[in-house]
Amino acid sequence: MSLSGPILTDRQKTELEKAILDFLSSQGHSESFEALRIESNNPDFTPSQNDRHHNLLAKKWTSVIRLQKKIIELESKIENLQEKLNSSTFSKSSQKDPSLLLPASPSKLQLVQHRSPITKVCFHGTHTILATASEDMTIKIWDTETGEFEKTLKGHTKSVHDVCFDPKGQYLVSCSSDLSVRIWDSQNDYKNIKTLYGHDHSVSSVCFLGADKIVSASRDKTIKIWEFSTGYCVKTITGHSEWVRYVSVSEDSKLLITASNDQSVRVWDASTGECKQDLRGHDNVVECALIAPINAYQYIYKLVGMDPGSSQPQIPGQFFLSCSRDKTIKLWDSSGQAIFTFIGHDNWVRDLVFHPSGKFLISVSDDKTMKAWDLSTGRCCRTIEAASHFVTCVDFSPFSALVATGSVDTIAQVWECK
Repeated sequence: MSLSGPILTDRQKTELEKAILDFLSSQGHSESFEALRIESNNPDFTPSQNDRHHNLLAKKWTSVIRLQKKIIELESKIENLQEKLNSSTFSKSSQKDPSLLLPASPSKLQLVQHRSPITKVCFHGTHTILATASEDMTIKIWDTETGEFEKTLKGHTKSVHDVCFDPKGQYLVSCSSDLSVRIWDSQNDYKNIKTLYGHDHSVSSVCFLGADKIVSASRDKTIKIWEFSTGYCVKTITGHSEWVRYVSVSEDSKLLITASNDQSVRVWDASTGECKQDLRGHDNVVECALIAPINAYQYIYKLVGMDPGSSQPQIPGQFFLSCSRDKTIKLWDSSGQAIFTFIGHDNWVRDLVFHPSGKFLISVSDDKTMKAWDLSTGRCCRTIEAASHFVTCVDFSPFSALVATGSVDTIAQVWECK
């Protein structure tokens, strides 16, 4: 389509011609200068450094380049903002739904009392309480509402590696390099009511198995199941060829999952001790492994392109997550195949926790960051500089929009989700 009128007004046209004449003169193009002066009907124009047309063309040209660059930058920002507006993380609906909010910087609380690296953080299931474990041989109890330090639990004689509250929140269990598992009663001033011995090396991970059992993992390559009421070891599970670093339990307490220095993840029948899956694919020590909760399945189906209608019954044990010193997080299915790898951390990935909604996975790493991953896309949707040193552990409060992290810098932090 042709333009019906001139692009420039007469005045603009004259100004442009004079600017071109000034440029031709400054460049020594005398013949072109004289020809244009006549053709443009500017026979009296004489370039002068004091004239407003001096270097005007060059100035306009560089201004156009700067503006083009600025336009490209602004278009990129608009595109990024549009993506955020379209994503569930930043949509209006997610802002109204606390279950979809993610930890945000800066931290709400910095808990400073430990004298050595923090190894584990664990929220109470119903109260505003956080337990932290450390290489300084102690466990500390904090109020997450106020940030107040409440109590130090002493009893272990070497580094404490893990702590976990029971489902009802009355008891706290811990494990240590001193070869012991200890049980503390929160309703009796956290008195150490039982100490369980049986492992032959450092006990690296511990958690409750239902309401009446405890499961522990050790550097002695075994997993042990203990009866809570008596403190007796009722089952020893073997299979890993090296240090078992981590153990966790499925929602229905029927399955265990373990992570090991032998670079494998294993899934076990909690009642028989039978190994149901041996998951291999990591290229270094596996630090943590989790059994995906059922509320995460709908997002995982979308991630891997599965049809929920034709899938297996929705029972625990269909998907597993693990993180490793190979800097990756892997998603596994019930057949033992690694079906997705989350890539983004620049150093060892140390710990994982699911968002209560099941839509997100939170990870922490020796790269000093905490990352949130959208399980429906596999993309990292938030990165927080979480510490001045390696970030060793993370937990998500089951009833409030809070996340806790612990670090080698001896500081635990509590982050609000926004």
